Amino acid sequence: MKTSDQGIAFIKRNEGFSAHVYNDAGKQAIGYGHDLKPDESFPDGITEAQATGILKQDVASAEEAVNALVPSDCNQGQFDALVDFCFNLGAHSLQTMLTHGWDDVPNQIPRWVHVNGTVSVGLLARRKAEVEMFNS
Repeated sequence: MKTSDQGIAFIKRNEGFSAHVYNDAGKQAIGYGHDLKPDESFPDGITEAQATGILKQDVASAEEAVNALVPSDCNQGQFDALVDFCFNLGAHSLQTMLTHGWDDVPNQIPRWVHVNGTVSVGLLARRKAEVEMFNS
C-alpha cells in the first residue's frame, strides 16, 4: 500500500514545517521532520515544496516497514495511521508495538507518548489522532 494524500497531510500537520535546520530530540532536522544525513546541508533552508518532496522520500521507508509488518487486508486509515507512527518513532518501535497483536493496536498506540521519560502533550494528541485514523 501507499500513504494517501490525507495521510501525507496528517504527517505534515503532526510534524510542522521548518524551512531551516532545527534540533529534534538531539538530531538535526529540517522540513517536515526530515533527519539530516551526514552528507546533507541546507545552509539557505528549503521551501515547502522541497520539504514535501523530501517527506515523500522519507515516507517511502515508513511505508516499506508498515507493508512488511501489517496484515495485507488493513484498510487505508489503518495504514496511514501506522505510517505516521513509524515515521515518528521508527520501524523498530512499530515492530515492538505490533508484538501485542493486531487487535490490540488501538490500545497500544496511546502508550507511545514519552520523551525522555516524560509524557509529551504533543505526542498525546498525535497518538489520539492516529487511533482515530486507525479506527476510521
